[in-house]
Amino acid sequence: MTLPEKNITEIYEKEITQELRINFKTYQTNPSDAFIQSKIRKDIFKIMDMNMQAIQRKSELAKRTADSAVLGIFITGTLCFLIAFVLLVNLPANIADPIKELTQSIQQIATKNYAERVHFESHSEFGQLAKSFNAMAEKLEEYNNSSLAKLMMEKKRIETLIDKMHDPVIGLDENMLIIFANEEATNILGLPYSELIGFPSKDLALKNDLLRELIKDVHPVDEAAVSIKPIKIYANDKESYFERDVQHITIIPTGELRPKTIGHVILLRNVTEYKELDFAKTNFIATISHEFKTPISSIKMSLQLLENEQIGKLNEEQKNLLESIKDDATRLLKITGELLNMTQVESGNIQLTILPVNPKDILQYAINATKTQAEQKQIIFEIDCPDSIPPILADSEKTAWVITNLISNAIRYSYDHSSVYLMIRETENQVAISVKDIGQGIAPQYKDKIFDRYFRVPGTQKEGTGLGLAISKEFIEAQGGQIIVDSEFGAGSTFTLTLNKSG
Repeated sequence: MTLPEKNITEIYEKEITQELRINFKTYQTNPSDAFIQSKIRKDIFKIMDMNMQAIQRKSELAKRTADSAVLGIFITGTLCFLIAFVLLVNLPANIADPIKELTQSIQQIATKNYAERVHFESHSEFGQLAKSFNAMAEKLEEYNNSSLAKLMMEKKRIETLIDKMHDPVIGLDENMLIIFANEEATNILGLPYSELIGFPSKDLALKNDLLRELIKDVHPVDEAAVSIKPIKIYANDKESYFERDVQHITIIPTGELRPKTIGHVILLRNVTEYKELDFAKTNFIATISHEFKTPISSIKMSLQLLENEQIGKLNEEQKNLLESIKDDATRLLKITGELLNMTQVESGNIQLTILPVNPKDILQYAINATKTQAEQKQIIFEIDCPDSIPPILADSEKTAWVITNLISNAIRYSYDHSSVYLMIRETENQVAISVKDIGQGIAPQYKDKIFDRYFRVPGTQKEGTGLGLAISKEFIEAQGGQIIVDSEFGAGSTFTLTLNKSG
């Protein structure tokens, strides 16, 4: 009877159970009492009926609860579906539209439309991104409207043009720092771009012979004294020749009057093809001149024999023809001699014998060589030479040839019955020899070209090859000297050569 008492769940179940316990105890003392048995039976039926009603009631309650739960789940599921559908329709657009708008704005910025702005009204991450983007676009618009942007664009354009050039180009600042170099320059120098730009050229020149040659005399004291000779460089799997051209970049700063050098540009022009053609031309001229010299000498020898009366007398007409042939042969021999000298100059094989010599002796030799020519035009030599002239360091043969050529030109362009003035002057470290005529002079536009090869003043009626002065300049400069001209058109010309003193 203790088990039912421990499982009491309904109202009045406890009282009926206690009554059942009392009746059961009575039954135990009097098992034959039918009334007690009947009461026990009624109590058991009451408890059973009470539990059955409780079961039925709770079953109905569970059913109602289950129905309510199903309805709640249905309603909740419907609401979740509606929410999911709304999110499915609107959420991608809410995420993708700002990204799409931002992408379009970035594309506008990429096309330099820096006035583009993004407008997101939300305070989410997209709103913060829009603020940052608009700030960036505003700064870019400000930068683009500034002069710095234009300068950077011009800098890019110039760098691209320089890099596309087929000739090597190297740029230096005022401190000889390498600031740019195109691909051709890096190739011939054998240095990568990263090891060239921004480095001092003088430091790199310690390890690179070619760079040392290129930056040599970049800013000389006397630019006219710098010789422009081709530089031999091994490039494109062969020996190539380049001419160096140095351009000095100067500006006049604001508020100042004097120009200021802010950098240098070294440009190398590939002249290999022209050099090869020049070699071929020089060899051809040398060969032809050498071949001409022998028959011309034979012609002159034959002329001397014809002039000998022991062979036979000539009439006046034959003598005139003979004299004409002799002049032509002499002129041809002179031309071939000048051409041979020119090939020697062009090949760079000028053979010099530099010794201390007396300049008066050289001048006297030239006077003797041109005396006959002067007498034909009745021209007098006016000589101005101090007694105490020191010796000079020179090749006497080539210097005499130069002075002879200058005197011959002076005679040729002087008027008959005039004078040619020959002067020797001593300076601090040099001796100057001048040849002056009072002929027609040189027009100003031709003074800078008078020493060019094969140049002859237009309109001149005098014969010549245009090589004499060019050869003279090369001979004198090869001896460490200089030759210049001072001329006034209509009043004559003065050619002056200077050579170093001996000792």
